[in-house]
Amino acid sequence: MKLKITLLVSCFFLFQSCSKEENTWLLASNSVLVLKVDYTTNTFEGGKELIFQLASQEMTISKVYTPPSDFGNLTLIYNELNEVVFDGTIVWNGLGQINYPQNFLSANQFDYVETTDYIVPSAGFENVFNSNNTVYDYNVMWSSVQGLVKVREYLAENPDATVKVFLYTPSVGVGNPEEWDWIILMKN
Repeated sequence: MKLKITLLVSCFFLFQSCSKEENTWLLASNSVLVLKVDYTTNTFEGGKELIFQLASQEMTISKVYTPPSDFGNLTLIYNELNEVVFDGTIVWNGLGQINYPQNFLSANQFDYVETTDYIVPSAGFENVFNSNNTVYDYNVMWSSVQGLVKVREYLAENPDATVKVFLYTPSVGVGNPEEWDWIILMKN
């Protein structure tokens, strides 16, 4: 009888541990990597991984934009989940700030691959906020992040996804391009 109880209790704990691992995988299976690259130097500055509880195969982005007469705002929403992935203020003749995400990890907290190969997203780039319809060469800023281990993981997990990009300009009017950043959004 003790053997049956021990076996039953062991099976219970085994199933409990499996379900926890499965839940962790589900949480990690729907993530968005947000990267920040300096506009003028194309230097990788840092990033943040956003993890969502709900799953989605796709990631389309919609924007809520308030143009800055004095103060403006840009919010980007992950449509399939109705979740904010970026929110930042824009100040006319001043300097706005990124409200979300916060606490970006610094660039030195990201690992680089040890190979010298150069990869680009097979589906290319999608500019999710370009009010002036400016044509950009995204490969210049992409060069600073394509060698990150995290970027390679995301591209391997979702090889057909477009990489979402936009130029965040927290200062406009007499804006200073040295304060601007490329924001890159990747879904795994």
